[in-house]
Amino acid sequence: MTDPVRVVIADDHAFLRDGLSRCLAGHGFDVVGEAGDGRSAVARVEELRPDLALIDVSMPVMDGISALRTIHARHPDLPVVVLTMHDDEALASEARAAGACGYLNKECSTDELVEALHEAIAGEVASGASRSSAGRSWKGELSVSGRELEVLRLLARGAGTAEIAKAMYISQKTVKNHLASIYQKLDARDRTQAVLRAIKIGLVSID
Repeated sequence: MTDPVRVVIADDHAFLRDGLSRCLAGHGFDVVGEAGDGRSAVARVEELRPDLALIDVSMPVMDGISALRTIHARHPDLPVVVLTMHDDEALASEARAAGACGYLNKECSTDELVEALHEAIAGEVASGASRSSAGRSWKGELSVSGRELEVLRLLARGAGTAEIAKAMYISQKTVKNHLASIYQKLDARDRTQAVLRAIKIGLVSID
């Protein structure tokens, strides 16, 4: 039997940490530690060596991006997912540059959160320390299908897997298959990175 994924949660709101902890425990994760500020988050990761960290951006003492940068420098193979109220492309890019493998808005559903965490773990196992090459010319190398493009457009509007499946009249399994193909073609680790790269090369736009 596979051991549960060990998670450290960092957020300055105790009630949110408690809610996240209960939510993740109910989906098979093992929340081994919590932190209310960025410096404590770094310390908890050092102390507990979790499989995954879930970190808020806006925290006292040390902000989430700085904490993420420190954690990534010390533990480059640890997947870290950023959870924030800020729906900001620039902040998402900064988080990714600091080492995040996922970026979620706090308004996301439980299913989206759990899926993103599983994707983060799977992505680290599959790609290790590999990162996309800077300056790669995407437009000349892509052959995104019409259905994949539709999935990307819905992702760019913030739709989750279930919403995409309903809008396209397909199963959630088919959506996930499309996502896997999109990630491969865009060399993306998660849906946030896929959307940002699709926007950058002009495949989709945010209205």
